[in-house]
Amino acid sequence: MTAYTLGDVARICGVSRRRLRYWERTALVAPSARDGEQTAFDFSGLVTVRTIVGLLEGGVPLQRIRQSVEAVRERYPEFEPLPAMRAWDAGRVVVRHEGVLMQPDGQLVLELSPGGGVETLASGRDAERARRAALEWFERGCELDAEKETYAQAAEAYRAAIDADPEFADAHCNLGSVYFNQDRRDLARGCFERAVEIAPGHVEANLNLGTLREDEDANEAALRHYRTALEADPLFPDVHVSLALIYEKLELPRTARAHWRRYLMLDPGGVWADLARRRIREQ
Repeated sequence: MTAYTLGDVARICGVSRRRLRYWERTALVAPSARDGEQTAFDFSGLVTVRTIVGLLEGGVPLQRIRQSVEAVRERYPEFEPLPAMRAWDAGRVVVRHEGVLMQPDGQLVLELSPGGGVETLASGRDAERARRAALEWFERGCELDAEKETYAQAAEAYRAAIDADPEFADAHCNLGSVYFNQDRRDLARGCFERAVEIAPGHVEANLNLGTLREDEDANEAALRHYRTALEADPLFPDVHVSLALIYEKLELPRTARAHWRRYLMLDPGGVWADLARRRIREQ
């Protein structure tokens, strides 16, 4: 069986690692196994991610995808619906099951108003609507935060997600990343600190805070954030890059080399791989 790392899946499917990790954290996708020390996806997992990307490109909101998956799983517990899902008219989803196209359970599907703007839930619960709205705005931000030209719209989307769910740590973190990329560091720091306040083990927020503290030459404080990120997710390659670099700065080459080696074990084809190999040879 071919095993794909998280980095492989991100490259093949054209989706950012951060977004893919979020989908994994929220159980939309799941790795098939651990291949040594790496998270491994099999071919069906790769197909699942490609299906989600295709549905999003076909105009299906992420929360409609989530609710459609839940509805089909409730009706057919032994059936994994995502690989069989297709975008349908007006941003809807259909599923082919046992040779038949079907719609998911209508009670769990988000409906858009005729103007395409306001979403409602059949259940009508305010808290549930707010949570779903937050997730929808979050995904909108993820679509916009990769390009400088759309940073402002991405920030608006993440702020809307936070307005809907003030405890949404990922939205605070991503908003901080947008501010950081706009060189608005004080605002970025506040967002990252809020994310860590909500979720102390938040990997990306701790890495970002560590970067900010390093820029201020507060290396010990940066190291504490990196170690917190490592404890939360020891298999995240970027954590080992940050640790390797700061241990070099602290003149601890043996410890730095261990993290470069761990990085290469986790992501041998990653963007830091050449530097990691060079550092190992040099030390």
